[in-house]
Amino acid sequence: MNKQTEQFQMNVDIAQTTPITSDDGNQVFQEAVILRKASKFLVGTQEDAIIPIPVFVDIKTNKILTELLPKELRAEYEEYNKTV
Repeated sequence: MNKQTEQFQMNVDIAQTTPITSDDGNQVFQEAVILRKASKFLVGTQEDAIIPIPVFVDIKTNKILTELLPKELRAEYEEYNKTV
């Protein structure tokens, strides 16, 4: 295995970490994907582009863990969470 394909491993004691929780205090999440569309004029292609953005969703409330989103999208999905 060459160095480019080796996974990065951190030397961290897991007992010294803190949990990530949702606004409701939940700690269990599932993976989901937000799909965004970019205009063909913006990306310079013949068709619009679809951009998948991986997210984590609280399994109890179905709210998106917005702190892990790109900063530009957080406010939009905080509003979304109010409707869930």
